[in-house]
Amino acid sequence: MAKPRASRRTLDSYSIKDSNKTIKPGDCVLMRPAESSKPSYVARVEKIEADARGHVRVHVRWYYRPEESIGGRRQFHGSKELFLSNHFDIQSADTIEGKCTVHSFKSYTKLDAVGNDDFFCRFEYNSSTGSFTPDRVAVYCKCEMPYNPDDLMVQCEECSDWFHPNCIDMTVEEAKRLDHFFCQACSLEGQKKLQNPQSDTKVGKKRRRR
Repeated sequence: MAKPRASRRTLDSYSIKDSNKTIKPGDCVLMRPAESSKPSYVARVEKIEADARGHVRVHVRWYYRPEESIGGRRQFHGSKELFLSNHFDIQSADTIEGKCTVHSFKSYTKLDAVGNDDFFCRFEYNSSTGSFTPDRVAVYCKCEMPYNPDDLMVQCEECSDWFHPNCIDMTVEEAKRLDHFFCQACSLEGQKKLQNPQSDTKVGKKRRRR
């Protein structure tokens, strides 16, 4: 005779062991990797449940790092970038190391400081096909690459496009010292504007890293 399945109850929250932090469905968590040499896994908690013996399990949806995707890490991927995958799993709550925050891309670029537990996501990732949603994003600079929030860029005062210093034959140090910048396409009009300056060049990552 088959053994009856142990009854499970859904929990509204769970207190992380050896921590004063509590998680709820919808929160993002750091989970212990199989190999100690690797960084913590990141997941979004979908459901928390406990069995009759008090063992707690979490239903999660995994975030992938760029290097874990089929295409691998690319130049425009930020160091704190994650992809929300279609890979669902059930894990013991004992493997949760702590809470983290996965920001939208827009919110992340507005942070004054980025902490160790701050990440961002701008793509959903199909782990079976290697496809992304959305399948295209805005590109910048002469290299026509999506924005990497880790990289310093300089903005043209005329067309408002952003450029990587090395793409315009400039060092990062030179870019930081700029008072005005007009890209090659706008340089003639820019020289006229310098006769009557009304704006300052924007240079930066748009936030600091701590």
